[in-house]
Amino acid sequence: MNTPPPPPDPLLLPVRDPRARYDVPDYAGMHELAADLVLPAGASMYVMSAMETSRELIRHAYYRYEFATVAVTHSLFALEHVLAERLGTNEPLHALIERAADTGRITAELAAELDRCRLLRDKLTQGAESSAALRLLQAVHMVRAVFEAVSLLLRPPAGAEASAADAGGAPPEDVLDRLWQEHRRALYPDGFRGVDFDDVDLVLLDANVAGHVYTELTHGLDDTGIGHLWGCIADLDKVVPLINEEYCAGYFTNLRTMARVAAERHIPTAT
Repeated sequence: MNTPPPPPDPLLLPVRDPRARYDVPDYAGMHELAADLVLPAGASMYVMSAMETSRELIRHAYYRYEFATVAVTHSLFALEHVLAERLGTNEPLHALIERAADTGRITAELAAELDRCRLLRDKLTQGAESSAALRLLQAVHMVRAVFEAVSLLLRPPAGAEASAADAGGAPPEDVLDRLWQEHRRALYPDGFRGVDFDDVDLVLLDANVAGHVYTELTHGLDDTGIGHLWGCIADLDKVVPLINEEYCAGYFTNLRTMARVAAERHIPTAT
């Protein structure tokens, strides 16, 4: 006689790590702790993914306390990538942090906090510390420092976004070229190919804007091209508020900025 297999174990729901009770009263408190860990606009998908994962590790440290320490080390992936890109060198992380401070891209105080994060990562690698090295609030403070540094490094230079209202009504000639180069380096958002919002195909919209901007930079747009570009801007104004994924929203927000800078070159100067 065949015996039926035993019934599967009931699904076990996650429970609070008892160590978390010293930091927050409940899981809702984790959202408050992570509320100011805001992803910066204009980051690549790699950087955005690393930072978002770090933020979620902080939240889920409520269930596994070690996730707080892991969040700090994971956030350093984003920091190292952005430092190397902005400084144009692939030196070790401690040298990149020092160089960023020396060139005024980050403050000395922030550099010191980032180096503490780097030292923690090295100790974990060497087995000198465990994944339970940090209290939750310490980890939040360190991840916050990484988020602040990445936002500072990605921020455009002061005055680079001058609009038509500034300096006599025309943006600097190099602004569009800089935006175009940044757009070319940005990765199209994974998972948004073949997707449309309000009957606007995102891939086609991206390609149309890129084509018009390239034409403006190389030959200059004619009246028909300018009209088409303003039509793309209208579509971007319509779809950007509908995108609920942060990297994709940032990608198309930057695309809209580039399109407007190109189109505004053809607005007559007021006399």
